[in-house]
This record gives sequence, C-alpha cells and structure tokens, in this order.
Amino acid sequence: MKHSIFCIGILLMTAGTSVAQKALSRKEAEALSVKEWALEKQRLLPAAQKVWSEGIIKFGDYMMPIAYRVFGDKPADGRSLYFSLHGGGNAPAAVNHQQWENQRTLYPIPEGLVIVPLAPTNTWNLWHEDHIDNLLDSLIRYGMILEDVNPNKVYILGYSAGGDGVFQLGPRMADRWASASMMAGHPGDANPLNLRNLPFSIYMGGRDTAYHRNTLAVAFNTKLDSLQKLDPKGFVHDFHLYADKAHWMDRRDTIAIPWMSSFRRNPFPDRVVWVEDNRVQHRSYWLSTPVSAQVKGSAADVSIIGNEIYVNKNTFSKLNINLNDQLLDLDKPVSVTIGDKVVFRKKLKRSLSIIKKTIQEYQDPTMVFSVTLVLNGNKIR
Repeated sequence: MKHSIFCIGILLMTAGTSVAQKALSRKEAEALSVKEWALEKQRLLPAAQKVWSEGIIKFGDYMMPIAYRVFGDKPADGRSLYFSLHGGGNAPAAVNHQQWENQRTLYPIPEGLVIVPLAPTNTWNLWHEDHIDNLLDSLIRYGMILEDVNPNKVYILGYSAGGDGVFQLGPRMADRWASASMMAGHPGDANPLNLRNLPFSIYMGGRDTAYHRNTLAVAFNTKLDSLQKLDPKGFVHDFHLYADKAHWMDRRDTIAIPWMSSFRRNPFPDRVVWVEDNRVQHRSYWLSTPVSAQVKGSAADVSIIGNEIYVNKNTFSKLNINLNDQLLDLDKPVSVTIGDKVVFRKKLKRSLSIIKKTIQEYQDPTMVFSVTLVLNGNKIR
C-alpha cells in the first residue's frame, strides 16, 4: 500500500513538472493566466481588506490615510478608479490636512471609485517622493480586488502640489494610467518622453506666475506638440490656459473629467519609449528590467510591427521584452532587429513559469506575459 502511494506521488510530481516545462498553446496560456491571477488575488486579499477597513495604507515607515467613495453604477467592464491629489506641500500638517479635505469636493465623478489620499509627508515634493509609487501601485491592486476596478480605467489628477505630483507620476508610472490631468502645478524636471502612450492634459491660470508655473506649463505643452509632430500616433495631449485666472481656476478645470474618462489604457502599445527617472521603475508596459539594471537615465525605444520587434534604442544593461499573443502571434517565428541587423529569429515557447513571474511582477490581470526575451547589449537570449 505504501509503495502504491509513493508511486502515485512520484507520478503526480512528474506530471506537474511536465505541465510547467511543456510549451503551451495560446488557449492553455490564457487559461493559466486567469488561474494564476485568481491565486494572486487570494494572496493579496487580506492586505486589501485591512487597508479598506482601516482607511490607511502603509509602506515602510510611511502611512497614508485615504478617503474613498464609489459613484454611479458599475459598468459591465468594471469600475473606473480616479486618484485625486491634494495641494499644500511645504506647509504645516494642518494646512495639508485642510487641502486634503478640500480636494474631496473639487471634481464631480459620474462613475467610479475615487481615492483622495493624504500625503504621508509635509514636504514640498509630497506627491513625488519615492514611496508614493509603491503606495499608489498597491491601491490600484486593492481596488481591482475589492471594487472590481478595471485596470485599463485608472486615472490620476491633482491640483497645485498635487499637480506637481501628476507632472512627475504621469511619466514615471505611465503604464498604470489611462489618462492624466495636471492642474496648477509645476513640472520640475518631469520628462515628457514617457508620455508617448499616456493622454495628458494641462490646466493652468494665465496669471499663475508663482514659481513661473504659467510659462513652464506653456513650455511643457510646446514639448508635447513637438513630440507629437515627430510621432503622430503618440503624445495625445490637451492644454487649457485661462488667461484671466491666477492659481485658482474657479473650477473651469472640471472639464478634465469627461476628457479623461474618454480614454482607456492600452496595455500593449506598438511602441514603448521608456526613460528611467531619478525614481527608477522596474517596468514600462511590456518592457521590464531587473533591479541591477534600474539606473537613472537608462532609456529604451522598442517597437512591434507584426511579428517583428525593432530595438530603436537601448541603454539598459539588461532589458526584458515581455510578449504574449495580444502583442504578436506566438505560433509564428518572432524576429528582433537592432539597427539594420536582424539579431534573432525563432519560434518561441509560451511558458507557465513566465506567466507566474510576470503576474508577480506586474500584479495586473491585463498585463500577463508568457514569453520573455532578454536583451543583453546586442544579444538576445
């Protein structure tokens, strides 16, 4: 009897190994992606429930209270999620708390989950310190799990210091947002290149001269105009300069909400432009990189046409090109061209291990990949 149980155990382990190692069909890969995301949701559920019940999310030494409300009926494709960032900044905690209270009243949202967080610090850069990205990432995941948020309908907007945050968080977390709107903020050193696939709007008072906000907003919009002329399929943007207004725009900027909600995130754009900010990221759409290669200023520009991948630029020491059947046809050979040279051409195998890995890395049911090509210099493996 013991011998029979032992043999059955060996058989089951062997079967599990063969499933993990065998090449998957498209249908199998899609089914396993759904299954693995369901397991990941269960793993994340207790943390999500804790945050929702306490109204506070933590990361390291930082605590961020959140005010959230749900508006309208849930659409068939899931709820929208809006992050609305308050102003204030380098001010006493009481001022920032008052700005947090005020932010809840500024924008009428007809449908969706609205999260108005209270910044964990009272610094001038309260909305673009390093920890903010982690906190918002977690809130997106928890919104998907508890409120059936559609990850392709996640939006970010902010006023004054919150607008500063949108100028920074828009580009550096571009692949999380369906669109972004900046109100009365300062761009600082924000890099518009990462906005290639993110619709971005700017609202500014023409008499908002403090810190040269008005002229810098015009300059930022001019950069987006130039980028869109060079790349007409990208850099969708909208600009409103209210000549008679100073820092307060008397709610004229509320027209941002219907503009924003008209967009859905495309998780699989045919071209990704990615430049690492001083707050580095591990991913941008279907490109990613390990911790060792996350270096400020590293840049990649990669396109997909049919089953052809074109590396237009890459300065990452190691760049992962993550693929699935929504990006190209994995039942046919895939080629990679760097410059004018084809460096790789091969039929690829979908893998359960890659599905599991990318679910853990992205924690997004829409962005699951079954193949990863690793680019080291001019070589693919």
